[in-house]
Formats: sequence, C-alpha cells, structure tokens
Amino acid sequence: MTVDRRSAFTHAPVGIALATTDGRLLDANPAFCALLGRQPAELLGCALPELAVPAAAAAARAGLAALTTSRDRPSRWEARLRRADGGSVQVEITASWVVASSTAPAHLVVVVEDVTERKELEAELVHRSLHDPLTGLPNRLLFQDRLWHALERGRREQTPTCVLVVDLDGFKAVNDRWGHPMGDLVLVAVADRLRSVLRASDTAARLGGDEFSIVCENTDRADAEVLSARLRLAVGDPMSLAGEVVTVGVSIGIGSAPGGENPDASVERVVREADGAMYRDKRRGR
Repeated sequence: MTVDRRSAFTHAPVGIALATTDGRLLDANPAFCALLGRQPAELLGCALPELAVPAAAAAARAGLAALTTSRDRPSRWEARLRRADGGSVQVEITASWVVASSTAPAHLVVVVEDVTERKELEAELVHRSLHDPLTGLPNRLLFQDRLWHALERGRREQTPTCVLVVDLDGFKAVNDRWGHPMGDLVLVAVADRLRSVLRASDTAARLGGDEFSIVCENTDRADAEVLSARLRLAVGDPMSLAGEVVTVGVSIGIGSAPGGENPDASVERVVREADGAMYRDKRRGR
C-alpha cells in the first residue's frame, strides 16, 4: 500500500482486512483487531469461516463462494464472529476482489461492520410489535399466528388443539375502588399466574383489557377442562398488591379443533366458539 492508503487502512473506523482469494487473512487493521479483541498475529492466516461461530461458518463459506462466480460485484453477508474473551459480535461483512496489476496476485478486501446494536434494536422492535407492553405476553397478532401454526401441526399430525378465552370477573370493581394503577398490577399478577400453570408448549396472550387467551397444542377438550379448573384456582387466589388484598375471578370458555382441519378455516371458528362459551360462563356468574 502507499502511505496514504496505509494511513486510511490503519485509521478506518470500521474493520478492514486483506485476504487471499480463499478468505485467509493477510493483514487486518486496528479496528478489525479491536472488534474481535485479538492481536494482528492471532488473525493472520485465519480463514473467515474459522472466525465465525459454528452456526455462522456456512454463511461465511457461501459468501466467499459467491465471489468466485461474480468477481465484478462484492459479496455481502451477516455473521456472528467469535471474540477472544469468549463472547461474540454480530457483523455485516462485505468482501470484494482487488487486482493490483496484471502481474500481482488478486486478493480480497474485507470490510467488517459491527451491527450488534442495530440487530438488538430490530429484535426489540419486533418483540414490541408482537407482545403486550404491560404483561409481556404475546398480543393478539402473535396469538393468532401461534394458533394458526398449532392448528397446522394438528392437521399434519392429527392431534387436537384447544383455545381458552379467559376474562376476569370483578376487574372493573378493582379499577373503581383503587384506580387503574392497581388494575395494571392485577393484570401483571394474572399473567404471571397463567405462566405458572401452563406448559412450555402452551401460549398465553393478552388480547386487550382484562381478556386473555391460551393456545393449547395436542390438547383435547377433557384436558382443557382440567386446565380450566387449575386456572380458576390460580387466578382466584387472593393477591397481595401495593399493601392491599385483591381478589378477582375468571370466566373461561373453551374452543376446540379435533385435528386434521384446515387452519385457515379453523382459526376464526375456534376463537368464536371459545368466546361464546366464555360469555355463557360469565352470564352464569362464574
């Protein structure tokens, strides 16, 4: 490199490395070394796939292979690279062919940018779009997606699926007596109690207000009724919140699909069936 090019390489704010055409590092700038917490001598001779965590090594190999079929355009991929301290960093890698002269061998310029913060922000935004901000439970959108997939598995495996719609009894009285902050505490406590009763394969969601819903895979109506009884006991147990003892009840409705049904046609029917059963339960004063 000339002096100016070497200075740009050395002081670049992103990781830059020179590599052989098969991806083995020939040189790495300070930003690249700092990103991985390694000294230059530790990196020289290493192939890019060797620096990736095992799950990302295939992506690195594919990214390098793409350069052999299209030398006139860079190859870009994302990977998680291993740090010297045992951690890892999510990066975006851009590799390009460089031919210095007709007599000099070709090599690769590899630019590595840390995108960990961006990926974490994207994941957080996705999580917020699919979860209730108060209780952390899945929201209606994620609930419908989980229900569709449960019904699809039930269609393939000929197993039943049940939906429970859970509505709190006496929740309005809590808000009227102690205010909405207490109501929020009740909703959070109810969500925790639902989690404590359900299996790992079940999905509890908050649909809005004081209404919750649960998707139970590989569950027939008899099993759902047993679960319903456990939920009544768990939620109905008095809660000690903000120095007060609060008690609410639940009305629960069950909708079921026996297995083998088209999920596109079953999602709305099962939820409607559970809703109707819940309102009948509520009218009976349960």
